[in-house]
Amino acid sequence: MGIFAKKLGIDLGSVNVMVYSRGQILLQEPAMVALTTDEIQPEVRALGQEARDMWGRHADDITIVQPLKDGVIADYEVTEAMLGYFMRKIHARGWFRGPDVMMSVPYGVNSVEKRAVQEAAIQAGARNVYLIHGPLAAAIGAGLPVHTPAGNMVFSLGGGVSEAAVVAMGGVVAASTIRAGGQRLDDAIINYVRRKYSLIIGEPTAEAVKIQIGAAVDQDQELSMDIQGRDQVTGLPRTITITTSEVVEAIREPLIMIANVARQTLEKTPPELASDVIDRGIVLTGGGALLRGIEEFITRHTNVPAYRASDPLVATAVGAGRALENPSLLRGIIERA
Repeated sequence: MGIFAKKLGIDLGSVNVMVYSRGQILLQEPAMVALTTDEIQPEVRALGQEARDMWGRHADDITIVQPLKDGVIADYEVTEAMLGYFMRKIHARGWFRGPDVMMSVPYGVNSVEKRAVQEAAIQAGARNVYLIHGPLAAAIGAGLPVHTPAGNMVFSLGGGVSEAAVVAMGGVVAASTIRAGGQRLDDAIINYVRRKYSLIIGEPTAEAVKIQIGAAVDQDQELSMDIQGRDQVTGLPRTITITTSEVVEAIREPLIMIANVARQTLEKTPPELASDVIDRGIVLTGGGALLRGIEEFITRHTNVPAYRASDPLVATAVGAGRALENPSLLRGIIERA
């Protein structure tokens, strides 16, 4: 790597993009882009937080897109534009020869999906692009001793993808992935409110419900929240009150599906490493780790103690950056562009 090259760790998520360098998070913005609805040549109107602020409130001539779906690129050109904007925002494109970048990708991605991530980052201004499996980056960012022979298990609960992995000796020994995460929980809340109250709410409202009063298991303190939507029968605005216990009921099915990823990983894990995991527990990272009671929920479904990483939301970006700064941490770099 060139002596003048800067090093960036990037968590390119379906919901948020985070950039880490030299001990700090340089950028944390929604992975959203506002486009004009021109079918021939759509134009970018807003990116990141500005696009997020328009979500659900824009005129008909604007559409809000999330260019990453289920942890991989769904719209290459929009992803490239978004990455370029973020790198300009932190002045990365102005650095001599461009920055070296380590980007996280889901464990189960194919070669075409990996190449799309690399090429988008190169076009956005990166000099060299390396890829690291998301669970391995999360484990490093959570401070787990991934380079030792002992097994450590990390469960990354992202917006578009959930991944569980057992890591040892700087690599992934066993892993399982499901392309479902926090956004699937939002959909479950939308469907629940429609079925129970005949009220149509948008994704921003469902996400707010999940964050403000949501939980994976019943809580001692019952929270409630007033939400507004459109009556499915009359078409007129209406307000209802929803409670924590109702959210628990609404998201139970997708949460079980997500928790099964951890069970599948444990079933694949060699016995000696499985013993280590039982002793050390499962470390939860990603935005989903912030859901109330998620540790208890995962513990119930795996019979292995689960606990939240100290800063779960940024663990993957931090781990990617640390891996780039100190390659001896791992043998798990996938490819270089």
